[in-house]
Amino acid sequence: MTLNRRTLLAALGTVALAASPLTASAQDLPRNIRMVIGSTSTGGDTYQNSAIVAEALAEHLGVNIKVDPVGTSEGLKALDRDSRGTTIMLHHDQIYLSHVYGVPGNDDPFANYVIGPTVAINPGNAFLVPANSPYQTMEDILAAAEAGTPVRVAIQPGGVSEIGFTAMQNAARVNAPGSEANVVAVNTGSQADKNQAMWDGLADVINGSIQANEQFTQLPADDAKAMRFVWITARPATLEQAPEAGMGDTTRDDFMQFASPATSVTLDGSEDFAFDKEFFLLYNKDMDPALMDTIDAALAEIYAEGSIQQKQAAAFFIPNFQAREAALAHLSAKRDRISGIVDQLKAE
Repeated sequence: MTLNRRTLLAALGTVALAASPLTASAQDLPRNIRMVIGSTSTGGDTYQNSAIVAEALAEHLGVNIKVDPVGTSEGLKALDRDSRGTTIMLHHDQIYLSHVYGVPGNDDPFANYVIGPTVAINPGNAFLVPANSPYQTMEDILAAAEAGTPVRVAIQPGGVSEIGFTAMQNAARVNAPGSEANVVAVNTGSQADKNQAMWDGLADVINGSIQANEQFTQLPADDAKAMRFVWITARPATLEQAPEAGMGDTTRDDFMQFASPATSVTLDGSEDFAFDKEFFLLYNKDMDPALMDTIDAALAEIYAEGSIQQKQAAAFFIPNFQAREAALAHLSAKRDRISGIVDQLKAE
């Protein structure tokens, strides 16, 4: 989703009107705010995007905001414990996907928290193989599964990793029923854990991202840490919004070769699976609404000013501000659509 300046200013006006009866302002916010994220890694895309947003908010509001990579379950527990506004959370679709997949300890975020504004899309959610892998393409991986060769895929259960893994299994099943049993999950944690699983020879394929893993695709092929992209899950229309220069030494056109339609992971034999990874804020449900409005209004002003978009684009994120009400409607609809896909894949 792209937003022009007029749309951002309209969103700002909506937030400001909502906040005005409550008369909250930046001075009402806690001086120190902890922004927990659902990752335990400082090298992944979640931390990178959160750091950009936290820095912009801290400067705009005149408060201290620290990004704390504690993981999904611990992040939600921390948010549960704090209704004062000293803890907020920034994460992505994993928050509701974990509930869709039934991961213990991950309750329905739409019922238990307040969904805040969206801030960005990562068009770089990806799957990679070692540089010396015999698998050159997703077609090779699915053919190996059909031939009876187990293909081990390192994922973080219950999140964006798993929805991509589920799509791989489904594509295998569509292409050759029964071969999905040879697409095998290796359950790990955050990005550093998935990388290590590859380097330790425990996984043939890993979930990663352009932001976190492109550097490893530039290593000499004989380097033990060298990787290659095989699939980028983003919708082509989303990836096309990314900077033409791409990321690192890989251009946008290079990345497009790993996304649909150039790389096909079929959903039903005619349509490709695609998924945009979106980042958004969450608040404790008992947090003072005036404080939420203050943060929301600050974000609207930040996006209207425009410099945050440049920082996000430089890190290969698509700026995607939606005010709280619009974000809730959008993410609820997305959750419902993905739930239907997961239920369908499980039932077949």
